[in-house]
Amino acid sequence: MSQTDSLIARAAEQAASDTTACAIADAAHAAATSATASDIVCAANIAENPYKRDFPLLANHPDLAFLDSAATAQRPKTVLDAQRRFYEEMNANALRGLYRLSVEATEAIEVARHRVAKFIGAPDWHDIVLTRNASESLNIVAKAFAPTVLEPGDEVCITIMEHHSNLIPWQQACRDAGAKLVYLYPDEDGIIQPEEMDKKIGPKTKILSVVHVSNVLGVENPVVELGRRVHEQGGYFVVDGAQSTPHIPVNVEEIGADFFALSAHKIFGPFGMGVLWGKDELLRAMPPFLTGGEMIDSVTEQDATWAPVPEKFEAGTQDAAGIYATAAAIAYVESVGLDVIGAREKALVKYCMEEMAQLPYIDIIGSPRPEDHHGVISFNVRGIHPHDVASILDMDQVAIRAGHHCAQPLLTWLGVENLACCRASLAFYNDKGDVDKLIAGLKNVWSTFNG
Repeated sequence: MSQTDSLIARAAEQAASDTTACAIADAAHAAATSATASDIVCAANIAENPYKRDFPLLANHPDLAFLDSAATAQRPKTVLDAQRRFYEEMNANALRGLYRLSVEATEAIEVARHRVAKFIGAPDWHDIVLTRNASESLNIVAKAFAPTVLEPGDEVCITIMEHHSNLIPWQQACRDAGAKLVYLYPDEDGIIQPEEMDKKIGPKTKILSVVHVSNVLGVENPVVELGRRVHEQGGYFVVDGAQSTPHIPVNVEEIGADFFALSAHKIFGPFGMGVLWGKDELLRAMPPFLTGGEMIDSVTEQDATWAPVPEKFEAGTQDAAGIYATAAAIAYVESVGLDVIGAREKALVKYCMEEMAQLPYIDIIGSPRPEDHHGVISFNVRGIHPHDVASILDMDQVAIRAGHHCAQPLLTWLGVENLACCRASLAFYNDKGDVDKLIAGLKNVWSTFNG
């Protein structure tokens, strides 16, 4: 048994004990229960807010309406405590020492892998590759996997609503392979219709890579149907789950994904942490994306052999503290419950869009139906640049996003003026008061420019 294998085995034993290094995450997870109908009804009462107190930044700034969670979510105290606790109590390099601190750091990584695997319905925790963010995860697929299957004349299919992180890597992969990049276009409400799938997904489609939930339109793409269609053509299915995992339950096997990417900071975890899940046989067949320490099994003067998955894709020192905090973030989400989170966010979106509909100068981008928006409402104030809107709202302590949202091809296709729009993105820690501040702020924006 190798040193790494013995450390992992020891970590697994400790993870089952009462002294697990992830005690904070375990405590939160132990408090989790299945959401009842009563829980969901209570969650939809957006006039009440039992959640802000869990998030130090929000608790310390009670006048702030933070409506930019699609860019990055706030962190609960349990996550901040976990990251600090790692540095205070177990700071050591994982996988590289037989002493207690190093073993505990190793344990933190392996417990996190288990948690992530369960959270996204992955069948094997060994296939959880820990990265810096979803962008890196998608680049691994485009730069390490795609060259093993793409040939001249093949097609890669994506949607026009992709974040640049799931668009630019495929531009480059197609350019390198002599393949063609094909786009799926939605209808006016942002829904990809079967007729469009019929036209774009065919025998030449080697890879289909789609965003699960759009960061601009908020729409959930029909990933199960999309995956079924590309597999029927003998192709591979990649899913960008950065915007879905904070809002809806995910099961990579039910989706039919071959690869799935997410970012920890979107799900109330730390910056600089991402995940790539891939089917085991695909990960084993791929070459590494980065090379260096820890991703090798052996090295000679002229050659090297790679470590097994997932270490093969994790060159260099891992952010063990961030990984540890990611486990705590997932435990916190589980303790609240995605059913509860979903019910509350649906109620918030519905209320916000109903209030916006009372303002004749607000133009919603995408579907007019609140149920089509998973936490995201993109809009413009007629005749006023989004940057001005955001700046004036900031003076009223309302934080929204303004710009192209790393989705320039989508905004171009939609014909959005200035290639920019406003985006209010809601999370379960928001409440009716936050929405009311946004609506009052938008009235102030309009009066500022129009008297």
